Amino acid sequence: MSQFYTSDEYVKKILTGDRIMLSKAITLVESTKKDHQKLAAEILNGCLGNSGNSIRIGITGVPGVGKSTFIEAFGSYLIENQKKKVAVLSIDPSSSRSKGSILGDKTRMPKLANNPKAYIRPSASSGSLGGVARKTRESILLCEAAGYDIVIIETVGVGQSETSVHSMVDFFLLLMLAGAGDELQGMKKGIMEMADAIAINKADGDNIKAAENAAKEYKRALHLFPPKEYNWTSEVLTCSSIENKGLENIWEIITGFEMQMKKSGWWSKNRSEQNKFWLHDSIRQLLLDKFYRDPEKQKALLTLEDEVMKGKLSPFEAAKKISNS
Repeated sequence: MSQFYTSDEYVKKILTGDRIMLSKAITLVESTKKDHQKLAAEILNGCLGNSGNSIRIGITGVPGVGKSTFIEAFGSYLIENQKKKVAVLSIDPSSSRSKGSILGDKTRMPKLANNPKAYIRPSASSGSLGGVARKTRESILLCEAAGYDIVIIETVGVGQSETSVHSMVDFFLLLMLAGAGDELQGMKKGIMEMADAIAINKADGDNIKAAENAAKEYKRALHLFPPKEYNWTSEVLTCSSIENKGLENIWEIITGFEMQMKKSGWWSKNRSEQNKFWLHDSIRQLLLDKFYRDPEKQKALLTLEDEVMKGKLSPFEAAKKISNS
């Protein structure tokens, strides 16, 4: 890949909205090869001045809540009714054994995938903490440089990736279902606290009344939580991805949030804090990569693993020993 294009050529094409070059650049960003990483860094630096102009939206919810159907309906609404360009970065769960993943979001969002004003990029989580792809933040910057007004990050919805996604978005939307057992026990309290809005999905047909009742329950529950530091009261509403109902209301909440947060100064402050978090996260990852690529460390690690497994050394002491070597 790096043999055919220079970083300047990548940047030039990305800034014109070339989706093929955008995909190639994200592949470079996700690659672990040193020459790819060097080229990816140059591309990111070249695109940095043209990034940061989108609304970054995190969307989560338990499996089966209809995230993909919702994102397709909501993305189509934004393109057709709000004249926006929409990028979707969907994190697919990787197999812990094979490291493979399904990467099936383009088949689950066929209408959006075929829209020239949409870009869908499924990325395998590759075993990273919480199922969030290691390079999602860099992918966001590249999508913004390519002219996408809205960048949606879809989590795997397993209850671990939400904190990581929350640290890279402006607005966090939690999708829930009605009639799926004890509503308030079905989602961790911490995830509900992070949500800037909760949407009860599949509010259609015989499920409308149940969805409305669930919305009332969540509204009551949110009153028990402490107020957010940025002075925003999370809203609860119902929607139907199949009937395209409630999508406009969700967009109004997001734009209202953007207006209020920019006026208060929180928007830019939050982006700055996220960049600082990104820096420290990148340092941690680079140190880990350096450690696990060191042949001497790997040789010592094999010996220590054997001692730990035989009960001759505690894991803590072994870790301390190898870190000091």
